[in-house]
Amino acid sequence: MSRYSASEIEAKWQEAWEKAGIFTARQSGDRPKYYVLEMFPYPSGRIHMGHVRNYTMGDVIARYKIATGHNVLHPMGWDAFGMPAENAAMAIGGHPKDWTYANIADMRGQMKPLGLSIDWSREFATCDPEYYGQQQALFLDMLKAGLVYRKNAVVNWDPVDMTVLANEQVEGGRGWRSGALVERRELTQWFFNISSMSEELLSALDGLENWPAKVRLMQENWIGKSRGLQFGFERSDGAQAIDVYTTRPDTLMGASFVGISPDHPIAKALAVDNPDVVAFIAECNKVGTTEEAVETAEKLGLDTGLTVKHPLNPDMELPVWIANFILMDYGTGAIFGCPAHDQRDLDFCRKYDLPVIDTFVALEDPKPVENEAFVPPKTDRVQWIDHFAGLDIATGQEAIDTTIAYAEKAGWGTGVTKFRLRDWGLSRQRYWGCPIPVVHCDDCGVVPEKKENLPVRLPDDVTFDKPGNPLDRHPTWRDVTCPSCGKPARRETDTMDTFVDSSWYFARFTAPHADTPTDMDAASYWMNVDQYIGGVEHAILHRLYSRFFARAMNITGHLPAKAIEPFEALFTQGMVTHAIYSTFDGEEFSAKERKELGVPDNWGAYKAEYLFPEQVEQREDGYFIKGTNRRAVVTPSAKMSKSKKNVVDPVSIISAYGADTARWFVLSDSPPERDVEWTASGAEAAFKHLNRVWLMSERIAEMDPDAKGQGDEELLRAMHKAIHDVTQGVESFGFNAAIAKLYAFTNLLGKSKASKATQQNAIRTLAQLMAPVVPHLAEDIWARQGGEGLIATAPWPQADESLLIDDNVTMPIQINGKRRAEISVPREMERAEVEKIALKVDAVQKALNGGVPKKVIVVPGRIVNVVV
Repeated sequence: MSRYSASEIEAKWQEAWEKAGIFTARQSGDRPKYYVLEMFPYPSGRIHMGHVRNYTMGDVIARYKIATGHNVLHPMGWDAFGMPAENAAMAIGGHPKDWTYANIADMRGQMKPLGLSIDWSREFATCDPEYYGQQQALFLDMLKAGLVYRKNAVVNWDPVDMTVLANEQVEGGRGWRSGALVERRELTQWFFNISSMSEELLSALDGLENWPAKVRLMQENWIGKSRGLQFGFERSDGAQAIDVYTTRPDTLMGASFVGISPDHPIAKALAVDNPDVVAFIAECNKVGTTEEAVETAEKLGLDTGLTVKHPLNPDMELPVWIANFILMDYGTGAIFGCPAHDQRDLDFCRKYDLPVIDTFVALEDPKPVENEAFVPPKTDRVQWIDHFAGLDIATGQEAIDTTIAYAEKAGWGTGVTKFRLRDWGLSRQRYWGCPIPVVHCDDCGVVPEKKENLPVRLPDDVTFDKPGNPLDRHPTWRDVTCPSCGKPARRETDTMDTFVDSSWYFARFTAPHADTPTDMDAASYWMNVDQYIGGVEHAILHRLYSRFFARAMNITGHLPAKAIEPFEALFTQGMVTHAIYSTFDGEEFSAKERKELGVPDNWGAYKAEYLFPEQVEQREDGYFIKGTNRRAVVTPSAKMSKSKKNVVDPVSIISAYGADTARWFVLSDSPPERDVEWTASGAEAAFKHLNRVWLMSERIAEMDPDAKGQGDEELLRAMHKAIHDVTQGVESFGFNAAIAKLYAFTNLLGKSKASKATQQNAIRTLAQLMAPVVPHLAEDIWARQGGEGLIATAPWPQADESLLIDDNVTMPIQINGKRRAEISVPREMERAEVEKIALKVDAVQKALNGGVPKKVIVVPGRIVNVVV
């Protein structure tokens, strides 16, 4: 019997697939199309088991759809622009382009041994001039359509990466890549007019039935539709009123101050001759522009000395404060503070000794506001203290609606609908990104580059020896002639946010070599993406931007109307986690590592190689290497990442066990939407199971074809049940459930005494059912057992519905109400016959002790009750 050699088998069949070109996608009218896409990776240089899991999921779907008669598009590319390449250039020298393409080559070499059914002929990187040149063409078309514009704006500035960040790229007040505290700066920036589509992007979420509810909710909250009251506070000095917008106008009688943003025109005007205002604004600018950064910062304010009149009581004047928690881009850049019913306002007023005025109280257990604001839910009924609008007891929403109606009737306010979604700032002050294709001319202003001059290529001769954007100090690239008048001009040195690159790549895959951003014939055929796979962490950034871009591309003639929602179905996979087990025999731990890993200072411990879990044991005084007194440290499971130093190298796993083992394990151990922990013992168990299947196939191949068997019908029924269950599992993304059914069918086949013909049919079917997950092993078994052609293109097996109905039924036997035994009988057996069989069962005979039962109750197909 030959030996199972994963490396030989996998290399052989990958060569066969490539030679046959079975994964090269072509437009065809004789089969339904199916477009499956996993989010393309950033080329960091190494793949990890998280990549393996993500791309194996997509591969299972792609291979299954091929088997079910679909014309499948399953492409791969690289999200290749961004700061890490520049950081590498600064840290180790060299050029970002060289670093990026070297990493792409390495990762492609690591991914190909996985045997993914990818059409590599469509591969591209977003840093390819052929790609970003078409992106520049899209930009120009969107500029012409009014979907891109330029304005001064207060932005999030990353002082380490020295670039602007979108709000979505600021996490906990820090840059998402550098981790630096973000600051506020006013710069001239390019923006996508995504806010103009707020209503459409929100309402269309209801139609995304095949998206996870949590992703739709995250986008709904981010778009943030609200209805409120907009009105102006008249200034006591007679100057222009201060406009405010509020979603809780019912609290207006509780106003104790008016707050304005540090970036408000009034604050800027006061700063002209007031050094205190200048200093305060400078302090505010140390905080980013995101809501999160503002909310978590200490609340600071400065009394301007200005006052305004209350619209409901003109004799009541409110002070005007500049406050660091008010953003110019949200609402009007001004608010009224109602401390009794907003905790932030209450904290501010307590700090600066401003009055707290109750507007309403709870009907049950009313309490005066002290250190905790009373925030009435819109659905709760409350006692309205200041019932100027004719209400006494009302829900919050009734009070809001009544206040808006009152203000509109009185003529001092208007009910308006606003959205939280801000326009997308795309300007980035860095080199390694897509150049913005415009020039700045003193005479003509901003001039779009001519399309025949695209791509505007990045220059190769740049240096990173100084902070900032190398394009700013590259005169031969920067200084150009105006495309309009021919006079000296200056090229735009900002590059595009890398999220632009990933917001339309799915469309480019439909015709990656076209001379235009898309080929409408190909886009009309392949779009939409039928199944999109990626992490939930991209729910807002990438997927919302992609929805906007698809609409923009339809407006500019690059996508058909059917593609404005580009992803028909979305699946968000869990992560692969891994615990670190390390010994103490090498380089000394740093103070930071001691703190992170919980290593006591008095151990004098040293770090060394990683261990497998089975090499470590826990004792009363900590973790030790088994059989020794050498201490070990265990870091809890976490998402695999380079920064956590817990990456399992798939190359080493494939070398030891084969790609099929890695693929089988990452899908078998946990539902795909949940995290799975990588363990060496799990990989070993997966390998042993696949080896067992291989040996079973060898045994069946060597069986005597003329020998009589028994249990053929039982095996046949089990086979069709497995077909049914595995099909359901794959179609519902229940890969681990499908694999559990494969384990069960394998166990039954291994014990079967059926004839060779029946067992050979069963092992061929088993191979077909396993093929989407372990395609190499399945292909080899298929060939060994006389399968026709490649299993990769063989039709998916169909379950015979008549064989899914089991002729026998298992019936429990209860004796005096307690279950004591069970019997298997034909489903249609008469009651009397079932009773006879039940009474012969040992447990019943023992209970009767030679006597007769008082009563026997038979419920056909369900249960037998014996009363003794």
